Amino acid sequence: MRSDGAALAARWMVLGEWRAHPWRVALAAAAIAIGVALGLAVHVVNSSALSEFSKAVSAVNGEAELQIRSATAFGFDEELYPRVARTEGVEAASPVVEVEAATGRPGETVTVLGLDVFRAAQVTPRLLARPLSTEAGGAPTPTAVLDEETIFLSPAALEGRRSGELIALTAGGRTASFRIAGVLPGVEEGRKVAVLDIAAAQWRLGRLGRLQRLDLRLAPGADEGRVREALTRILPPDAQVSTRQDQAYRSDSLSRAYRVNLDMLALMALLTGGFLVYSAQSLSVARRRPQFALLRVLGMRRRALLAQVLGEGAAVGLAGGVLGVGLGFALAAGVLHVLGGDLGGGYFGDTRPQVVLAPGAALTFLALGVLTSLAGTLVPARSAARAQPAVALKNLGDAIDPAEVPRIWPALLLLALGAAAAFAPPLAGMPLLGYGSMALLLAGGVAAMPRLARELLSLIARRGAVNPAIGLAVQRLWGAPSQAAVALCGVVASTSLMVAMAVMVTSFRGSVEDWLNQVLPADLYLRVEAGGGFTPQDQARLSATPGVASIGFLRTTTLQMSADRPPLALMARPEGGLGAGAPPIIGREVSAPTGTIPVYVSEPAAWVYGWKPGDRIALPIGPQDGGPCFFVTGVWRDYARQHGAVTLDSEDYTRLTGDATRSEASVLLRPGVSRREAKDALTARLPPDLARRVEIAEPQSIKAQALRLFDRSFAVTYGLEAIAVLVGLAGVAATVSAQTLARTKEFGMLRHVGVTRRQIMLMLSTEGALLGAVGALAGVGLGLVMSQVLIHVVNPQSFHWTMETKLPWALLALVTGALVAASAGTAMLAGRRALSQDAVRAVREDW
Repeated sequence: MRSDGAALAARWMVLGEWRAHPWRVALAAAAIAIGVALGLAVHVVNSSALSEFSKAVSAVNGEAELQIRSATAFGFDEELYPRVARTEGVEAASPVVEVEAATGRPGETVTVLGLDVFRAAQVTPRLLARPLSTEAGGAPTPTAVLDEETIFLSPAALEGRRSGELIALTAGGRTASFRIAGVLPGVEEGRKVAVLDIAAAQWRLGRLGRLQRLDLRLAPGADEGRVREALTRILPPDAQVSTRQDQAYRSDSLSRAYRVNLDMLALMALLTGGFLVYSAQSLSVARRRPQFALLRVLGMRRRALLAQVLGEGAAVGLAGGVLGVGLGFALAAGVLHVLGGDLGGGYFGDTRPQVVLAPGAALTFLALGVLTSLAGTLVPARSAARAQPAVALKNLGDAIDPAEVPRIWPALLLLALGAAAAFAPPLAGMPLLGYGSMALLLAGGVAAMPRLARELLSLIARRGAVNPAIGLAVQRLWGAPSQAAVALCGVVASTSLMVAMAVMVTSFRGSVEDWLNQVLPADLYLRVEAGGGFTPQDQARLSATPGVASIGFLRTTTLQMSADRPPLALMARPEGGLGAGAPPIIGREVSAPTGTIPVYVSEPAAWVYGWKPGDRIALPIGPQDGGPCFFVTGVWRDYARQHGAVTLDSEDYTRLTGDATRSEASVLLRPGVSRREAKDALTARLPPDLARRVEIAEPQSIKAQALRLFDRSFAVTYGLEAIAVLVGLAGVAATVSAQTLARTKEFGMLRHVGVTRRQIMLMLSTEGALLGAVGALAGVGLGLVMSQVLIHVVNPQSFHWTMETKLPWALLALVTGALVAASAGTAMLAGRRALSQDAVRAVREDW
């Protein structure tokens, strides 16, 4: 056949097929579009959030080339400053006191920076202030920046305030008032930062002799690596060298696991779209087998026929990809507006970043959509190219001989590879092979459908059927395994993914709920806003409150174990953390040897740092010369702090740090004392300024808020579940409908031999119900297996949490019923349309 004739025939066949069955093509393109849109939207939201967060970090850090940062909130000795400043390669060093302080406004905190303005002008000039005019018409003098009573605010912190007004700051149990004297024009909009003289910050906020960081500018031509090595040699354990790369990596690490998991789930949705493309293309190729055979007889080569079918798949993928790119950017804008930059995960606060256009990412996801569609088209294309023309011209039935048993070894190989990948360790700290395991299990489950459908239908066929129509439906499905497999492919893919996510989320939520019940046994909980705390005097007054049986005070601060990792939480708890409300211990416990300080580490900390009971570890707190040895006595379950926590006895904490304040308290009441009375009594025991900043909550409200935050963080996952269900049901409806309409001649022949319309409709509804039931059984079973990979591989490797499996029985029953009903109902509706034609005209071509 001439090339122009082949091209004309190809266009005629493609356009004719798309005109005849537009909804089938539209569904396949829509499935690709949904996968591309979800993947691109998640990527754009993540990129926008990280960009915004980087601006926030830069707003506080200024333009320092290197930083010396404290490993704890208590800072390091200021005597380190001259030693660092004299290090070879350091041209200028700027000392900084950095604390988070609460203002008088409810829930508002600002980052307070105490600066030496002369040094800051050399290293971080962007943090310098600009005076504002006062109401009296004068202007602060240049020496205002050295006044211990003045403070300068960023535009966001200044909002609603004016020059000359007093602002009260509370940090470390101390409250001090300052007069607003100017603005910080170099701080990014939306960042709440305050700058004051470093001496005033140390004196009035209780930081005498301590610094939180040193900002450094290197000498021209200095080698950053050598300077960093020189600094590391002189630093005490409670100080670390931090580069811009470290800070960027630490910022990225805050939400990396959450972001990667959402990316992977979105790509799994794209993979489901690929299976729906396979269903649509397989059915299209089966319908046009005689046409392809005729083209082969007329001289078209196998390679040209293969390219034609692949071109159809590429066109579907391209259309879906272009639509998905546009939808992805729109979806990203909507998500940023509704959920913020953390997709509900709570990593970046309540920021609402702007959409960052990413043409490279758009092209990547567009290419992924095309490649996925091509992958789904490859098997049908090879089948069309390999078919024998003489046989295909007459064979309008199933491509597989009913007497031939479908092969099972490819499915078993894929399932075995998937199981092996599930036991692989993480790559770059992420469960990439865990998701590879899910993809292999999904492919293996779909590949097993012809054999599984044959075996399940054989069980039904051997029992026999009282009604001939039902028996005919069973025998037809048993004798057409490839058509049944095509119909079940998209069903199993979407159902299994949905079931896997549903089981994982249900298990996670149930485990969190059980954990909250264990760690919230008290009657009331008190918490001081950021920057405040209960002094020993406050603690004594609260302990003596009438009606209080006992009260335990806690303190939570941070430990920076590494410059490029998010900080650990350090928790001081009474009785070493094993008093009332102690979290559940995982595994064994060991007693601490004499001369060591016992600590308990959370499950995430044990994963990240490789700690286990019996280990001796170093923590950057306490005396630095031959400092204390900490001994891990046990690992406890903690769902509240993803990046890890360490708990130790309150007395040990106070002895090591000198910090006697506490930020939280749990209260047990005497029998008969109401919680309302106790709240009033506890509030009355506190100084008025502290009482205004103390939140008193009941365990039920804390639990409800925690579960609301959980549901908010998994809002996107719930959306992916809903999309998987809708795509699966749409795929069932389209595939079953197309297969039913393609059998018009078969129905005409049945009518010729005496089968009534009612019997044909019963046969079709039975076929649809059986397909739905087999698909639901296979999808739910495969989804349960995949959920174990999510629960026991992906989650521990991503978030370092383990959980127990909890099944959503109601949802599983609902999905099963919906699949059976959708398949049976679609088959009946399509059957009515097919049977509307005259039986004689339906079979006239065979006369």
